[in-house]
Amino acid sequence: MGALSTILIVAYLLIVLALIAVILLQRSEGGGLGMGTSSNNGLVSVRGSANLLTRTTGILAALFFATAIGLTILSELD
Repeated sequence: MGALSTILIVAYLLIVLALIAVILLQRSEGGGLGMGTSSNNGLVSVRGSANLLTRTTGILAALFFATAIGLTILSELD
């Protein structure tokens, strides 16, 4: 296993941990289990943080797939 593979594995693990943290930070919109809240306090700040968390989740997901594909390609080359 080369140095590039080791770097990609470490980056992959960091991305996975960050993705888990960002997903757990997101607020439930109340659909699934009926556990959502219906209070409207601070609606604008909640929307702003939700947009930021959504974008962050999307970026981390793209990085997750890119590193997974990179690791697959490197394993095929070895």
